[in-house]
Amino acid sequence: MSLINVRRDVSDAFYRYKMERLQTKIEGKGNGIKTVVVNVAGVALSLARPPAFVIKYFGFELGAMTNHDPKDDRWIINGAHEAGKLQDHLDGFINKFVLCKNCSNPETDVKIDNDRILLDCKACGQRTAVDLRLKLSGFILKNQPSKKNKKDKVERRALKRAKQNGTATENGAPGSGGEDGSENGSNDQEDENGNAGSDREFNKLQSEVVEDVAIEVKDDEWAVDMSEEAVKARQAQLPGDFKQKLSLNDDDEDGEGGNTIYDELGDWIQTEAQAKGSIDDVDSIDIYLKAKEMGIEGKHRTVLVLVQTIFDKNICAQIPKRAGMLKQIINSERHEKALLGGTERLVGNISEENPDFLPQIVKILQLYYHHDLISEDVVTKWGTHASKKYTDKNTSRKIRLAAKPFLDWLAEASDEESDEE
Repeated sequence: MSLINVRRDVSDAFYRYKMERLQTKIEGKGNGIKTVVVNVAGVALSLARPPAFVIKYFGFELGAMTNHDPKDDRWIINGAHEAGKLQDHLDGFINKFVLCKNCSNPETDVKIDNDRILLDCKACGQRTAVDLRLKLSGFILKNQPSKKNKKDKVERRALKRAKQNGTATENGAPGSGGEDGSENGSNDQEDENGNAGSDREFNKLQSEVVEDVAIEVKDDEWAVDMSEEAVKARQAQLPGDFKQKLSLNDDDEDGEGGNTIYDELGDWIQTEAQAKGSIDDVDSIDIYLKAKEMGIEGKHRTVLVLVQTIFDKNICAQIPKRAGMLKQIINSERHEKALLGGTERLVGNISEENPDFLPQIVKILQLYYHHDLISEDVVTKWGTHASKKYTDKNTSRKIRLAAKPFLDWLAEASDEESDEE
């Protein structure tokens, strides 16, 4: 089934929020002619709104009678109405009753508070009010969805269809039907702070998950053989340099490592670098879109892979050029730790052949801090103890010792701020 962007003014093919295109069927003739909106339940589910709200909005806009509580899932508008015209009216419904008034993100829930209709945005956290002068506002206040533990038959049927078409998550919210679930659209379940890769644009381009291909995934398709032999076999298939730099299972604090999709991203980046002659010639947007295509642009493990593939001994010159991309991915303390861990491994590997490179860690951390890629608390905690998670413990100690000038500067700056207060 044809999928379109929830916001049709967004032409980005990688826009995360998708819905079915409205389908209609004209029945009857003369005074008895009517329009059946075949898939209004599925479309409404993608918008996280009751189908009754959508069909009633059409009725108000068209000045036509509608049935807003059918038992047979036949949503009807009296009269003959073209699907294209209804699609235009649906844009109005989305703008007024779905999109957050602060960030224009469609991932909102309707909340009723003292006879006010509020859109609670899960992307930016703001609650914005719906205009109560709109006709549908009165209908919503009088017909608030009942709280129930089980979905009725119509909703279950719509949810099944929407999930098959890739337009709904388990809870019926708009977004990806893939591995990540939906968290701000990018609900990254790995994020210990509950933060998500949000729907901001990369360098003002909206960051949404690719959902162009609708795939029904069975549970066993995600099964990964995590035996030692299987992990070593997958690691052996990686390019030589990447195989040395990337460990398949030591970058996940929850023991969920080993997903070869991260290896594929690293492999793809290195292949592109070889084809173009240099990693610096691989465009950041292309890298980001590739991660989105794989559905991992919000994962902290992606940061670990990126640091070890987009940076080399020229890292200090490369950071400013890649900062825009990294800022779209790094949105939690866990992501910052992955950035530092990947950097620690990279610096350790380079310093094995070139010990004089070790002091560069000061400049690297300064650049990370300047570009808001790491926070003071995270890097300070990182500097307090060596770890064998990303490199051997001896190298880890050397890197932190070399980073001491930056850590001392950070502590002094913090003390000065405290004194001024």
